[in-house]
Amino acid sequence: MPALNVRTVFEMNEMNQIEVDKIGSATSPLNLSRTLSVVDANGAPRAGDVVVVRVLTDNATYNMLELPTGRLAKVNPGDVVAGVLGRRRALKGFVGDVPETVKAGDELHLLNLGGVIGSCTGHHSSLNDAIKVKVIGLAANGGGSIRNIADVALPLRKTLGPSAPLIVVAGACMNSGKTYAATEIIQQATRNGLRVAAAKLSGIACLRDTLNMADHGAIATASFLDCGLPSTVGAENLALVAKAIIARLNESAPDLIVIELGDGILGGYSVESVFEDDELRDAMTALIFCASDYVAAWGGIELFRRRGITVDLIAGSVTDAKMGEDYIQEEFGVPAANARRNGAKLFELVIAKTRVTV
Repeated sequence: MPALNVRTVFEMNEMNQIEVDKIGSATSPLNLSRTLSVVDANGAPRAGDVVVVRVLTDNATYNMLELPTGRLAKVNPGDVVAGVLGRRRALKGFVGDVPETVKAGDELHLLNLGGVIGSCTGHHSSLNDAIKVKVIGLAANGGGSIRNIADVALPLRKTLGPSAPLIVVAGACMNSGKTYAATEIIQQATRNGLRVAAAKLSGIACLRDTLNMADHGAIATASFLDCGLPSTVGAENLALVAKAIIARLNESAPDLIVIELGDGILGGYSVESVFEDDELRDAMTALIFCASDYVAAWGGIELFRRRGITVDLIAGSVTDAKMGEDYIQEEFGVPAANARRNGAKLFELVIAKTRVTV
């Protein structure tokens, strides 16, 4: 069947085909083609449903879409884009939800670089309004069922089983230095002859962090996206997701697994549920906490202490100056190291917490 224009799709209450201009990376588990079958609506929408939209507006500060290749492409008014429905709770970005109903003609918003789409309810003062889009339809399979990234998800796991040592990188909030610390540990471990696998366990779907991990030497990567989640907002028990991802990474026989927890340990991304699981806590051989200032560093140490967990190392932008490292070590009694200035020291302190020899 030839591709139909947008007007035709709106006028026909049946499954039709449309050609999309760009595909968001949040759809990547499904390996979508640019020709998609769509329906106007189909029951209650779910996070992870593939939605095809036409871009209505521009945004001077947030107008790029990450493609399944990892490349960024400019989003222009008039573009037809395939993304997934999802939720976001970014302190320094957009906030949005999946509406109760989604049908052709509805207006929604682009919530992140990966192509997560929903109804935006607010944003950080540094950003302009989220890009507005109009729904063309929901992508469907041959039987008319809505395609969802959960269709190809890893099965969740209640138990972890044997695992390589886990190095966990958490932080006070987004942009606190977590990815930089995680990738530096991966790079240093790789340079020391170790096989390292890596994961992003929380946040909103985007490939750039796991691609960055691979670029720094990770032999295998995975994220919550592989478990069918466009974001971890509202995830009741992220521990089940974590165990599924860790089990998949252990298939590559790594010496270490480096795990980044996106966003902060407080907030809307269910990060705290990881630390409520006894099995995961026991498997953590090192916990790095990234913070931007002394108060955040102290708060992280104290919050984990109340959970009976010891922070092994402070990193992040609070350590960008040596004064920060010295203050944390002297006043808080916790080792500190900076990924940018001295990655070797960071790795040395971390690897000493594991039983791995280099």
